[in-house]
Amino acid sequence: MLMPSTPSSMAVKTYFLDLQANIVTALEKVDGKPFFGDAWDRPEGGGGLSRVIEEGNVFERGGVNFSHVMGVNLPPSAAAGRPELAGRPWEAMGVSLVLHPRNPYAPTVHMNVRFFCTGNQGQEAVWWFGGGMDLTPYYGFVEDARHFHATCKASLMSYGADLHGRFKKWCDDYFYLKHRKEPRGVGGIFFDDFNALGFEQSFAMTQNVGNSLIPAYLPILEKRIALQYGERERDFQAYRRGRYVEFNLVFDRGTLFGLQSGGRTESILMSMPPIVKWRYNWEPEAGSPEARLYTDFLIHRDWVT
Repeated sequence: MLMPSTPSSMAVKTYFLDLQANIVTALEKVDGKPFFGDAWDRPEGGGGLSRVIEEGNVFERGGVNFSHVMGVNLPPSAAAGRPELAGRPWEAMGVSLVLHPRNPYAPTVHMNVRFFCTGNQGQEAVWWFGGGMDLTPYYGFVEDARHFHATCKASLMSYGADLHGRFKKWCDDYFYLKHRKEPRGVGGIFFDDFNALGFEQSFAMTQNVGNSLIPAYLPILEKRIALQYGERERDFQAYRRGRYVEFNLVFDRGTLFGLQSGGRTESILMSMPPIVKWRYNWEPEAGSPEARLYTDFLIHRDWVT
């Protein structure tokens, strides 16, 4: 479908709703249980549809959320990099996904694609796309990391040979717990404030990223959900999930934007894992599978080549 050269919020919204529906359909086939729908309205303007599963056959918790919200003053988290836009009316929409499988050998995955547009009537619209996806394993498999990164890279190649390198580094830098001095997982791709290709091609690239989630993640999930595990693996999974919570509450721009803009708290915090543990100054036993996560996977490296 040919897209206009100027921003079209309706075209973006239509795609995001279709993406949400398509992803949920694919995930329901894997899990065997349905996601429930929870529509909500935002008093300040807009609303959304959360699609959530809890205590599924495969997913201990997961959500695929759509939101479209607007307001008269851009929240500080969105205007941080562009202070000249502070105080402008704005609209933001997107699809945000987090999946926490029960099996510790199956990784958590996060993906989001989003669109911002701001400007007063008579002013030229200022708009951008953002998004990406990243993989957070608890027990690492080299072939999984390679497949995930190769799929991410393929989603960008039609739009510039340099994009994957830029967006991979952006992901490595962004999903990093500074206070722990460690990455959240094995990374993926991430971009924000992106409009360099013009609306038509920037939108097309964002669609390619969103459409790549299922081929990037489902083959990994389907290989790992039948692996046998015990209490040791579940315990380590709960411990590592604590890092996910720390990142989302301390650093994540999407969480901050949602809370600052008066978004729906239940939908914003849907990304939190259901069972989490913290320990004081714990370290894995040297040479153990748990230690290998730190030495071989929680590092910045080129997984594709």
